[in-house]
Amino acid sequence: MADSNSALEQKLASFDPNALGDAAGGLFGLPFTPEEAQVVVVPVPWEVTVSYRAGTAQGPEAMYTASLQVDLYDPDLPEVWRLGLAMEEPDAAIAAESDELRPLAEGYIGWLEDGQPKSGHAEHMANAARINERGIALREWLKAKTGALLDAGKGVVVLGGDHSTPLGYLHALAERHEEFGILQIDAHCDLRPAYESFEFSHASIMYNALKLPQVKKLVQVGIRDYCQQEADYIDQSNGRVALFADRFLQSEMLGGKSWKKECKKIIAQLPQKVYLSFDIDGLDPKLCPGTGTPVPGGLEFEQAVYLLRMVVRSGRTIIGCDLNEVAPGDTEWNAIVGARLLYHMANWMAVSQGRLKARATE
Repeated sequence: MADSNSALEQKLASFDPNALGDAAGGLFGLPFTPEEAQVVVVPVPWEVTVSYRAGTAQGPEAMYTASLQVDLYDPDLPEVWRLGLAMEEPDAAIAAESDELRPLAEGYIGWLEDGQPKSGHAEHMANAARINERGIALREWLKAKTGALLDAGKGVVVLGGDHSTPLGYLHALAERHEEFGILQIDAHCDLRPAYESFEFSHASIMYNALKLPQVKKLVQVGIRDYCQQEADYIDQSNGRVALFADRFLQSEMLGGKSWKKECKKIIAQLPQKVYLSFDIDGLDPKLCPGTGTPVPGGLEFEQAVYLLRMVVRSGRTIIGCDLNEVAPGDTEWNAIVGARLLYHMANWMAVSQGRLKARATE
């Protein structure tokens, strides 16, 4: 332990946060290994059930590359780079299985869209069952991985991949916290039960999360594309789900209310412990044109980061977070935005957990 502490001290002493990002280093060019880091990013390159455009499985790698261009200084968080932030290597087996199963899911979705003809029925149903089985395996894999990191005292960020990926992390947190709420920034409610017959669909993540009794509240922000079934689910949730739809937020601000006031309303719905789930399509699509299911409207980048800061400054603890649906697309822009969002999320989660101090400004 003494040797590892000495090695870490040498890294801190020799690292220049003003220098170019070092491709030979780690995430954001930082010098830390996952073992040394206080906050660890777990990449999950999985996109089996995406229902429109693919590519998000390449998100973690693209954001890692883009992170080398991020300047480390944050006026609210002096010397934030010293925190210790690192990303694990993507699991090649997870990526390979996603690549293997994705064509089966595409074939099944196409079969559904064709009206489920008798031809190929048995094959497609078997493929759907296999995809659901592997969804369980992914959940259990991530539950074990994130659980081990939590037990080692790490803060954990899950980096997708599609929005189905963080379910195992939520299960791990549910075993370690009696109750918590979820703050979801998203264009979609993701409250569909087994969307397209996939139990672990990206469109079903919050439906699955709410099966956990420890999740006492779900607060959804930026929603602007959802179905009647989801609207009914929210209405019948007895307040367990609070919806701050984009249409409502924009109407409030067009009527003269400030984003700060809207943030206070959102935060008032959250319990003391908060899990942040961020689908990049919660932002205006000009910031994420490559994402799988872009929708007009959405939050500006600084609005999202401001809300994040206000949650932390309210005294609440962010017990974990995820960032999903960042697809590289045809340009590096998607990963550039995603990497910067990841940096803010990881750092402010650390502040809320007492790992880092922020300046008292806002």
